[in-house]
Amino acid sequence: MRSDTQRNRRQLVKAAGQLFASRRGPISMADVAKQAEISTATAYRHFASVEDILAEYRFGVGEKLRDYSLKQQETSGVELLTAVSRKWVDLVTRHGGAMLYTRSGEGYLARLRTGAYYLTVQADALERPLREAVEELGLPPIGDEAMFLWNILFDPREILDLINTVGLTKDQVTARLISALKGALAGWSEDRERA
Repeated sequence: MRSDTQRNRRQLVKAAGQLFASRRGPISMADVAKQAEISTATAYRHFASVEDILAEYRFGVGEKLRDYSLKQQETSGVELLTAVSRKWVDLVTRHGGAMLYTRSGEGYLARLRTGAYYLTVQADALERPLREAVEELGLPPIGDEAMFLWNILFDPREILDLINTVGLTKDQVTARLISALKGALAGWSEDRERA
């Protein structure tokens, strides 16, 4: 890919992140292009829609989480899951305003199982921590349903709500959500065993 092409893509993703983090209401491709200081036509050559730009933004945040997770070789189980989840809470506080808008009419598991690229990078970050935490808790494997439960609890909107509305610190948010996740994993496993 040419350097000006890469630069324009990066500028569009950054501009969309800035706009969505600071502004409520509809944001058009023309708004993003203006913020990126490129033409709207050029913006459309790179992305078909604002939603595509936001998916790319979310992918970039997911890459940061994956890279962090992969570096945690000395940690395992619940401790690893807590560390990766704490990193996610940190990323949400830095980038979450823009991530609030990446919504889909399709459910999380459906998108994950069909390979939505901006979710698969996050799944790569969470696979080992969740698998090891489930093992450490003495629960039977539940596969990507563990990721589904994590996703419900660690939704950027809810994290920001707990910090901005409730007044919890990032560490408090992480600790409480991990406790809730442990309970959810246990309950989910127990119900599957009965079925």
